[in-house]
Amino acid sequence: MPHPENPLLLPVPARRNVELSVVMPCLNEAETLESCIRKAQSALQTAGITGEIIVADNGSTDGSQKIAERLGAKVVHVEARGYGNALRGGIAAASGNYVIMGDADGSYDFGHIPRFVEQLRDGAELVMGNRFRGGILPGAMPPLHQYFGNPALTRLGRLFFGGPCGDIYCGLRGFRKDAYERMKLRTTGMEFATEMVVKGTLLKMNVQEVPTTLSPDGRSRPPHLRTWRDGWRTLRFFLLYSPRWLFLYPGAALMLVGLLLGVWLLPSPRAVGSVILDVHTMVYAAAFVLLGFQAIAFAVFTKVFAISEGLLPPDPTLDKLFKYLTLEVGLAVGALLTLAGLITSIYAVSAWGTSHFGPLDYSHTMRLVIPASLLLTLGAQTIFGSFFMSVLGLRRQ
Repeated sequence: MPHPENPLLLPVPARRNVELSVVMPCLNEAETLESCIRKAQSALQTAGITGEIIVADNGSTDGSQKIAERLGAKVVHVEARGYGNALRGGIAAASGNYVIMGDADGSYDFGHIPRFVEQLRDGAELVMGNRFRGGILPGAMPPLHQYFGNPALTRLGRLFFGGPCGDIYCGLRGFRKDAYERMKLRTTGMEFATEMVVKGTLLKMNVQEVPTTLSPDGRSRPPHLRTWRDGWRTLRFFLLYSPRWLFLYPGAALMLVGLLLGVWLLPSPRAVGSVILDVHTMVYAAAFVLLGFQAIAFAVFTKVFAISEGLLPPDPTLDKLFKYLTLEVGLAVGALLTLAGLITSIYAVSAWGTSHFGPLDYSHTMRLVIPASLLLTLGAQTIFGSFFMSVLGLRRQ
């Protein structure tokens, strides 16, 4: 029998073969929750989809829970605060093969549910809504978000991780329950939605998009979103999940600039217009090389740690690389760099000896001392880094 208050919703005992669970995170959404639930129920009935509505309540004090219960929705009480926590609690309670999540503020059109289900039935594992393709009604999104923030961060996400997503912030999205479990999402706040897109892309899931609309929300209170705070949190998340862009690429650029500059200045001072670059510039060039080397090492350390902890999926290229770059290879390379630094240092001391260890021509001797110091430091860093890599790789091995 259907729910006595709502014939559109299946009773709890009959939810064994639920195809779709619609999860709405809720924190004081009494003004708009009923319309969202009714629109979702209507979409399920019209499309003939066997489904359930789950309201993941995050501590509402305005009676949102009673509204959901009256309409026959399943209320899940999530004590841990945060957008991500609310969704995690609601999704954990979902019994459907597919899950569609969407905010309960009246801004998303739950009448578009069939579009998402159609893609999921066709094999998609994550289906994103795209508000830029579907239409953003006047006043629904601040101009700063619509024309700068959202497009810029979406492009940045595609640059860092790839994938077809054209609206990374869209909160109306669907996914397979088993695909969600494979993602092993960790974040608990607003980054939850971003992490889902990133993990889906990195795991090479079948990610599709459907157009959807965005309307002005129906709340009288200010939204939970904070422009600059949430924008920074997204950028921070991108960097933390992409060691290449955070460490590897900047490190490689620094190291290349330092090496080219140092080699160029090694034979003698160089004139750039009326400016003479000498050993003082070589010191900065050596610092660039050291910083670049350290950043590249951090990129490898971070990647290995993230894979070991399940934050990032395994990288076949890295696994192949580690078949050759073993601890012994790292120690050998470090020893060779250290040896080269020692030989250069001995040569510099012997050159000093020719002047009976008296005053030095700094322009000449520093061209030996700077490379010697650089080689010694790089050698030591390579040896220590190789041991640290072996420790990080213990679980992987």
